[in-house]
Amino acid sequence: MTSDANYDNDGSMSSDPSGPAPRLARGVYTANLVAQMGIVVTGAVVRLTSSGLGCPTWPRCTADSYVPVAGQTETWHKYVEFGNRSLTFVLVILAIAALAVGYLDLRRRSREGRAARPQLMAFAAVPFIGTFAQALLGGVTVLTGLSPLVVAAHLLVSLGIIALMTNLVKRASEPDDIPITWTVRCEIRIGAWLLTGLMAAVLTLGTLVTASGPHAGDERVARLGFDPQEISSAHADLVLLSIGLMIGLIVALRATDGASKAIHAAMLAFIVYASQGFIGFVQYFTGLPWLVVALHVLGSTVVWWATVRFLLSTRARGMVSD
Repeated sequence: MTSDANYDNDGSMSSDPSGPAPRLARGVYTANLVAQMGIVVTGAVVRLTSSGLGCPTWPRCTADSYVPVAGQTETWHKYVEFGNRSLTFVLVILAIAALAVGYLDLRRRSREGRAARPQLMAFAAVPFIGTFAQALLGGVTVLTGLSPLVVAAHLLVSLGIIALMTNLVKRASEPDDIPITWTVRCEIRIGAWLLTGLMAAVLTLGTLVTASGPHAGDERVARLGFDPQEISSAHADLVLLSIGLMIGLIVALRATDGASKAIHAAMLAFIVYASQGFIGFVQYFTGLPWLVVALHVLGSTVVWWATVRFLLSTRARGMVSD
């Protein structure tokens, strides 16, 4: 195990760590992470129920109203789409709370003469910036008539936000922005990065699978030109490759006495991968029922969170203890 950190003779850090973020701040950051994962699922429900154009204009729901009105031809679909749009306000409130607790933490550290954590504050701004970026992209989605590529980009941006928020939650629990301590061998770190890239490819291909199939939107939405069966097979192949690489990394971690936190994160990721793969096969062989597909979308956010969490578990800041 290698380290860039310096220790005193008694094994303590030679720098004076200022401690993790307060419990309230960590709770707010975690709430933002969960909410960002949740909005992906509600967005999928909009698509799966063919409600993407339930509010046919943006930012208004109709040409004259920001909320659904009686007599709309979109019937109940308008409420599904408007409900998803309304959740943006919840994300904004949580994002503002993240900025507030981050700022208060900076002030506290300044009063106590402790080291500031500007990187933590930068990460705390991610949900605020990301939510507004997603709102604008959502508008583009409606204005382009639910273009499959724009819808796919909408999801991939959410996954980027989830990755950064996972990083924020971990950084907030660490003692300080002190140098990194590697908790696994270099070869395993490379494997973890390879796995992360591979899983990003899996999720990207998954968006193309959806954009080529029956759940790309209602009958007015154009599909991509991929053969659904062929692209689904390619997606499944990448999933199996990811699971195989994860098994190899778990074996390598145990053989090299990797940190227990890294092993636990790897085991959790493997369980999530296997569960998501099972759901994927169920939805494929049962004709893509929308409830199962929605569960698969939820699983995709958990898969990505578990992947990023495993990558982050290969390093730590401060003393490493099992």
